[in-house]
Amino acid sequence: MKTFDPIPENQNKAEEPLTEYGVYSYADYLTWEFDEMVEIIKGKIFKSAAAAPRRIHQKISGNVFNKLHNYLNGKPCDVYDAPFDVRLPAKSKRNEDIFTVVQPDICVICNKSKLDEFGCIGAPDLIVEILSPGNNKKDLQNKYEVYEESGVKEYWIIQPYELTLLIYTLNDGKYIPSKLFTVGDVVTSTCIQGFQLDLEEVFTDLD
Repeated sequence: MKTFDPIPENQNKAEEPLTEYGVYSYADYLTWEFDEMVEIIKGKIFKSAAAAPRRIHQKISGNVFNKLHNYLNGKPCDVYDAPFDVRLPAKSKRNEDIFTVVQPDICVICNKSKLDEFGCIGAPDLIVEILSPGNNKKDLQNKYEVYEESGVKEYWIIQPYELTLLIYTLNDGKYIPSKLFTVGDVVTSTCIQGFQLDLEEVFTDLD
């Protein structure tokens, strides 16, 4: 998440773009200062609908992150939670040629050559997004498309108010949806061998 800082007069920082209808790259993104989360999907700016995620969103995110973090401790994969920039280049990895930069709620990267000081460049193995009021279309349509095209092996979508989890698994370049999981189910991952997630524990103590 990019946060606003007073910009010294001699610092070459851009003002917030006047329009959200241009085509922007990661090079543009690096010059901006926003007071809310900003992502670029295929060159288009997407802002967070709220200043901060709601409490239930954060509680679920923490539950899932902790399970992944504990399981992956000592293993070759790394797990990160937002704010964490994931750049998804279509062709060139030059900043000027990258038109999708997202901040997934949680992501797992097993190929550490994709990690640098700025985050991840290339598709994570697993991405978890937790829906919030106002961002459903972004996660269910726009991000679905770029994650599929970029080769994210698994895309997990959690609906916090319905207490459900849907897993999209990449198969021959196309996502195949799972059944809709809910409290009482234990889910597994095809790309993180041996990992199990008990949804009873994910959706506990949300009130």
